[in-house]
Amino acid sequence: MKIAIINGPNLNLVGRREPHLYGNVTMDDYLHDLTAQYPQVQFSLFQSNHEGSIIDELQRVGFDFDGIVLNAGGYSHTSIAIADALRAITAPVVEVHITDIYSREPFRRVSMIADACVKSIVGHGLDGYRMAVDHLIAYHES
Repeated sequence: MKIAIINGPNLNLVGRREPHLYGNVTMDDYLHDLTAQYPQVQFSLFQSNHEGSIIDELQRVGFDFDGIVLNAGGYSHTSIAIADALRAITAPVVEVHITDIYSREPFRRVSMIADACVKSIVGHGLDGYRMAVDHLIAYHES
């Protein structure tokens, strides 16, 4: 099974950025541990602060991978272009947010990409990524 994990803007700063919201574990450390938990899964890890690069990566993996875990960061609330890319690809996508976007600022409470995803996981910290991988594995087993 091949799963891509695609992270958007500022997620490279997790572990250093607003630790009261995002925790003290770096994204690199977490993803290293996550990939070790699933030896049967071939992971592709990608992060960009640029919307077009995220779209390029979605198009690159979106027809050949078994699933995508996407944390589009702030682009989740603004990017029709990413939503359109998600609708264009065939791989199922699980949206992940580390924090509970529904209890934060009003502008964060709307996800432009949620309707193009098979599931949204919000507010479970970094464990949301594991939950997304589990969902994609179950999605293919059903």
